Amino acid sequence: MSPTDTTGSDPLAPPVAASGELLLRVEGLTKSFGPNQVLKGVDFEVRRGEVVCLIGPSGSGKTTVLRTLNGLETPDGGTIEFADAAPVDFAAPPSKAQRIGLRDRSAMVFQQHNLFPHLTVLQNVIEGPVRAHRVAKAAAIERADSLLDRVGLTEKRDAFPFELSGGQQQRVGIVRALALQPDLLLFDEPTSALDPELVGEVLVVLKELADDGWTMVIVTHELAFAREVADEVLFFDDGVILERGAPKDLLVNPQHKRTRRFLDRILRPFEG
Repeated sequence: MSPTDTTGSDPLAPPVAASGELLLRVEGLTKSFGPNQVLKGVDFEVRRGEVVCLIGPSGSGKTTVLRTLNGLETPDGGTIEFADAAPVDFAAPPSKAQRIGLRDRSAMVFQQHNLFPHLTVLQNVIEGPVRAHRVAKAAAIERADSLLDRVGLTEKRDAFPFELSGGQQQRVGIVRALALQPDLLLFDEPTSALDPELVGEVLVVLKELADDGWTMVIVTHELAFAREVADEVLFFDDGVILERGAPKDLLVNPQHKRTRRFLDRILRPFEG
Protein backbone atom coordinates (compact mmCIF):
# COMPACT_ATOMS: atom_id res chain seq x y z
CA MET A 1 0.00 0.00 0.00
CA SER A 2 0.95 3.61 -0.45
CA PRO A 3 2.42 5.17 2.71
CA THR A 4 -0.58 7.47 2.98
CA ASP A 5 -4.32 6.93 2.81
CA THR A 6 -7.22 8.94 1.50
CA THR A 7 -9.97 10.27 3.68
CA GLY A 8 -13.30 11.95 3.12
CA SER A 9 -16.17 11.07 0.80
CA ASP A 10 -14.67 12.27 -2.49
CA PRO A 11 -12.91 9.37 -4.23
CA LEU A 12 -10.75 11.85 -6.15
CA ALA A 13 -9.29 13.21 -2.91
CA PRO A 14 -5.49 12.79 -2.84
CA PRO A 15 -3.55 11.07 -0.06
CA VAL A 16 -3.62 13.13 3.10
CA ALA A 17 -0.40 15.09 3.64
CA ALA A 18 0.66 18.67 4.17
CA SER A 19 0.47 20.46 0.85
CA GLY A 20 3.71 22.13 -0.09
CA GLU A 21 6.07 19.77 1.71
CA LEU A 22 8.77 18.13 -0.38
CA LEU A 23 7.60 14.85 -1.89
CA LEU A 24 10.25 14.01 -4.49
CA ARG A 25 13.87 14.98 -5.13
CA VAL A 26 15.71 13.86 -8.28
CA GLU A 27 19.43 14.53 -8.55
CA GLY A 28 21.93 13.80 -11.32
CA LEU A 29 19.76 11.28 -13.14
CA THR A 30 21.48 9.65 -16.13
CA LYS A 31 20.34 6.95 -18.51
CA SER A 32 21.69 5.47 -21.74
CA PHE A 33 20.25 2.98 -24.20
CA GLY A 34 23.30 1.52 -25.88
CA PRO A 35 25.37 4.43 -27.25
CA ASN A 36 22.46 6.86 -26.92
CA GLN A 37 22.53 8.85 -23.67
CA VAL A 38 18.97 10.06 -23.17
CA LEU A 39 19.38 11.59 -19.69
CA LYS A 40 22.51 13.60 -18.96
CA GLY A 41 22.11 14.71 -15.37
CA VAL A 42 18.52 15.68 -14.53
CA ASP A 43 17.69 17.50 -11.28
CA PHE A 44 14.28 18.65 -10.04
CA GLU A 45 11.99 18.61 -7.03
CA VAL A 46 8.24 18.15 -6.63
CA ARG A 47 6.23 19.30 -3.62
CA ARG A 48 2.96 17.78 -2.50
CA GLY A 49 0.00 19.24 -4.33
CA GLU A 50 2.12 20.55 -7.20
CA VAL A 51 1.61 19.93 -10.89
CA VAL A 52 4.86 19.83 -12.86
CA CYS A 53 4.63 19.70 -16.65
CA LEU A 54 7.49 18.42 -18.78
CA ILE A 55 7.67 19.83 -22.30
CA GLY A 56 10.20 19.55 -25.10
CA PRO A 57 10.86 17.84 -28.42
CA SER A 58 10.43 14.11 -28.93
CA GLY A 59 13.45 12.14 -27.78
CA SER A 60 14.55 14.74 -25.23
CA GLY A 61 14.20 12.38 -22.24
CA LYS A 62 10.79 13.31 -20.82
CA THR A 63 9.21 9.86 -20.94
CA THR A 64 12.39 8.20 -19.70
CA VAL A 65 12.26 10.39 -16.59
CA LEU A 66 8.72 9.20 -15.84
CA ARG A 67 9.67 5.58 -16.36
CA THR A 68 12.60 5.88 -13.95
CA LEU A 69 10.35 7.43 -11.30
CA ASN A 70 7.94 4.52 -11.61
CA GLY A 71 10.64 1.86 -11.62
CA LEU A 72 10.00 0.83 -15.23
CA GLU A 73 13.53 1.85 -16.21
CA THR A 74 16.67 1.71 -14.09
CA PRO A 75 18.89 4.82 -14.33
CA ASP A 76 22.62 4.47 -14.80
CA GLY A 77 23.35 7.07 -12.13
CA GLY A 78 21.86 9.70 -9.87
CA THR A 79 19.38 9.46 -7.01
CA ILE A 80 15.61 9.42 -6.57
CA GLU A 81 14.31 10.25 -3.11
CA PHE A 82 10.70 10.20 -1.95
CA ALA A 83 9.64 11.77 1.33
CA ASP A 84 9.98 9.51 4.36
CA ALA A 85 12.20 7.07 2.46
CA ALA A 86 15.92 6.68 1.98
CA PRO A 87 17.21 7.92 -1.38
CA VAL A 88 17.77 5.28 -4.04
CA ASP A 89 21.31 5.75 -5.36
CA PHE A 90 21.73 4.22 -8.80
CA ALA A 91 25.52 4.14 -8.58
CA ALA A 92 24.83 0.48 -7.74
CA PRO A 93 21.94 -1.67 -9.02
CA PRO A 94 18.87 -1.12 -6.83
CA SER A 95 17.56 -3.96 -4.72
CA LYS A 96 14.18 -5.55 -5.36
CA ALA A 97 12.83 -3.76 -2.26
CA GLN A 98 14.02 -0.40 -3.61
CA ARG A 99 12.38 -1.01 -6.99
CA ILE A 100 9.13 -2.01 -5.31
CA GLY A 101 9.39 1.04 -3.06
CA LEU A 102 9.60 3.34 -6.07
CA ARG A 103 6.74 1.57 -7.82
CA ASP A 104 4.50 1.85 -4.77
CA ARG A 105 4.90 5.62 -4.44
CA SER A 106 3.63 6.48 -7.92
CA ALA A 107 1.20 5.33 -10.58
CA MET A 108 1.55 5.92 -14.30
CA VAL A 109 -0.97 6.66 -17.04
CA PHE A 110 0.35 5.81 -20.50
CA GLN A 111 -0.22 7.25 -23.97
CA GLN A 112 -1.85 4.10 -25.32
CA HIS A 113 -4.06 3.33 -22.29
CA ASN A 114 -2.43 -0.12 -21.79
CA LEU A 115 -5.63 -1.68 -20.48
CA PHE A 116 -5.83 -5.45 -20.28
CA PRO A 117 -8.04 -6.32 -23.28
CA HIS A 118 -9.39 -9.54 -21.76
CA LEU A 119 -10.60 -7.82 -18.55
CA THR A 120 -13.64 -5.63 -18.03
CA VAL A 121 -13.31 -2.01 -16.93
CA LEU A 122 -13.94 -2.96 -13.31
CA GLN A 123 -11.46 -5.84 -13.46
CA ASN A 124 -8.81 -3.55 -14.96
CA VAL A 125 -9.27 -1.05 -12.12
CA ILE A 126 -9.13 -3.54 -9.24
CA GLU A 127 -6.28 -5.66 -10.64
CA GLY A 128 -3.49 -3.54 -9.13
CA PRO A 129 -4.98 -2.95 -5.67
CA VAL A 130 -5.94 -6.61 -5.22
CA ARG A 131 -2.87 -8.31 -6.67
CA ALA A 132 -0.08 -5.86 -5.92
CA HIS A 133 -1.33 -4.15 -2.76
CA ARG A 134 -3.35 -7.04 -1.31
CA VAL A 135 -6.47 -4.91 -0.85
CA ALA A 136 -9.58 -6.91 -0.06
CA LYS A 137 -11.57 -7.42 -3.26
CA ALA A 138 -14.78 -5.99 -1.83
CA ALA A 139 -12.98 -2.81 -0.75
CA ALA A 140 -11.26 -2.52 -4.13
CA ILE A 141 -14.59 -2.85 -5.93
CA GLU A 142 -16.20 -0.24 -3.70
CA ARG A 143 -13.44 2.28 -4.42
CA ALA A 144 -13.43 1.41 -8.14
CA ASP A 145 -17.17 2.02 -8.39
CA SER A 146 -16.81 5.38 -6.64
CA LEU A 147 -14.01 6.45 -8.97
CA LEU A 148 -15.84 5.30 -12.09
CA ASP A 149 -18.89 7.25 -10.99
CA ARG A 150 -16.78 10.34 -10.34
CA VAL A 151 -15.45 10.34 -13.93
CA GLY A 152 -18.79 9.44 -15.53
CA LEU A 153 -18.10 5.81 -16.41
CA THR A 154 -20.43 3.87 -14.12
CA GLU A 155 -22.37 2.46 -17.04
CA LYS A 156 -19.14 1.10 -18.54
CA ARG A 157 -17.95 -0.90 -15.49
CA ASP A 158 -18.71 -4.26 -17.15
CA ALA A 159 -17.60 -3.28 -20.65
CA PHE A 160 -14.37 -4.47 -22.27
CA PRO A 161 -11.78 -1.98 -23.54
CA PHE A 162 -12.65 -2.58 -27.22
CA GLU A 163 -16.17 -1.34 -26.45
CA LEU A 164 -14.90 2.06 -25.26
CA SER A 165 -13.86 5.20 -27.09
CA GLY A 166 -10.27 6.34 -26.80
CA GLY A 167 -11.25 9.02 -24.33
CA GLN A 168 -13.16 6.53 -22.21
CA GLN A 169 -10.20 4.13 -22.24
CA GLN A 170 -7.90 6.89 -21.06
CA ARG A 171 -10.29 7.84 -18.27
CA VAL A 172 -10.27 4.19 -17.18
CA GLY A 173 -6.47 4.36 -17.21
CA ILE A 174 -6.64 7.37 -14.91
CA VAL A 175 -9.08 5.60 -12.59
CA ARG A 176 -6.80 2.56 -12.54
CA ALA A 177 -3.93 4.78 -11.38
CA LEU A 178 -6.07 6.52 -8.76
CA ALA A 179 -7.25 3.16 -7.39
CA LEU A 180 -3.67 2.52 -6.24
CA GLN A 181 -3.83 5.65 -4.03
CA PRO A 182 -0.30 6.76 -4.96
CA ASP A 183 1.52 9.80 -3.64
CA LEU A 184 2.44 10.82 -7.19
CA LEU A 185 0.56 10.52 -10.48
CA LEU A 186 2.64 10.29 -13.67
CA PHE A 187 1.13 11.03 -17.08
CA ASP A 188 2.96 10.33 -20.34
CA GLU A 189 1.30 12.51 -23.00
CA PRO A 190 -2.15 11.30 -21.93
CA THR A 191 -3.96 12.94 -24.86
CA SER A 192 -1.52 12.31 -27.71
CA ALA A 193 -3.21 9.12 -28.92
CA LEU A 194 -6.73 10.60 -28.88
CA ASP A 195 -8.82 12.08 -31.64
CA PRO A 196 -8.93 15.88 -31.19
CA GLU A 197 -12.59 15.86 -30.18
CA LEU A 198 -11.83 13.44 -27.31
CA VAL A 199 -8.91 15.37 -25.84
CA GLY A 200 -11.13 17.70 -23.84
CA GLU A 201 -12.81 15.00 -21.78
CA VAL A 202 -9.44 13.76 -20.52
CA LEU A 203 -8.09 17.26 -19.83
CA VAL A 204 -11.20 17.99 -17.75
CA VAL A 205 -10.41 15.03 -15.49
CA LEU A 206 -6.77 16.14 -15.16
CA LYS A 207 -7.88 19.65 -14.28
CA GLU A 208 -10.18 18.24 -11.58
CA LEU A 209 -7.31 16.20 -10.15
CA ALA A 210 -5.14 19.32 -10.04
CA ASP A 211 -7.91 21.29 -8.36
CA ASP A 212 -8.34 18.50 -5.80
CA GLY A 213 -4.67 18.70 -4.84
CA TRP A 214 -3.13 15.64 -6.47
CA THR A 215 0.62 15.75 -7.04
CA MET A 216 1.30 15.15 -10.72
CA VAL A 217 4.15 15.09 -13.19
CA ILE A 218 2.76 15.37 -16.72
CA VAL A 219 4.54 15.04 -20.06
CA THR A 220 2.42 17.06 -22.46
CA HIS A 221 2.31 19.10 -25.64
CA GLU A 222 -0.96 20.72 -24.55
CA LEU A 223 0.60 24.10 -23.73
CA ALA A 224 -2.67 25.87 -22.96
CA PHE A 225 -3.44 23.16 -20.42
CA ALA A 226 0.05 23.41 -18.92
CA ARG A 227 -0.31 27.18 -18.61
CA GLU A 228 -3.59 26.77 -16.74
CA VAL A 229 -2.77 23.96 -14.30
CA ALA A 230 1.01 23.72 -13.87
CA ASP A 231 2.91 25.14 -10.92
CA GLU A 232 6.19 24.64 -12.77
CA VAL A 233 7.15 23.82 -16.36
CA LEU A 234 10.41 22.05 -17.19
CA PHE A 235 11.72 22.34 -20.76
CA PHE A 236 13.75 19.29 -21.78
CA ASP A 237 16.19 19.24 -24.67
CA ASP A 238 18.80 16.59 -25.50
CA GLY A 239 18.63 14.88 -22.12
CA VAL A 240 18.82 17.92 -19.85
CA ILE A 241 16.44 20.45 -18.35
CA LEU A 242 17.37 23.52 -20.36
CA GLU A 243 14.93 25.91 -18.69
CA ARG A 244 12.39 25.83 -15.88
CA GLY A 245 9.92 28.25 -14.41
CA ALA A 246 6.31 29.17 -13.70
CA PRO A 247 4.13 28.71 -16.80
CA LYS A 248 3.32 32.43 -16.96
CA ASP A 249 7.05 33.05 -17.35
CA LEU A 250 8.44 30.12 -19.33
CA LEU A 251 5.56 29.75 -21.77
CA VAL A 252 5.14 33.49 -22.33
CA ASN A 253 8.66 34.87 -22.05
CA PRO A 254 11.22 32.04 -22.29
CA GLN A 255 14.81 33.07 -21.69
CA HIS A 256 16.67 30.40 -23.67
CA LYS A 257 16.66 30.68 -27.47
CA ARG A 258 16.10 26.90 -27.80
CA THR A 259 12.96 27.17 -25.68
CA ARG A 260 11.74 30.10 -27.77
CA ARG A 261 12.32 28.14 -30.98
CA PHE A 262 10.43 25.12 -29.65
CA LEU A 263 7.45 27.19 -28.51
CA ASP A 264 7.37 29.14 -31.78
CA ARG A 265 7.17 25.92 -33.76
CA ILE A 266 4.19 24.76 -31.71
CA LEU A 267 2.34 28.07 -31.28
CA ARG A 268 3.21 29.66 -34.64
CA PRO A 269 4.05 26.77 -36.99
CA PHE A 270 3.48 28.73 -40.22
CA GLU A 271 5.48 31.81 -39.31
CA GLY A 272 9.11 32.41 -40.26
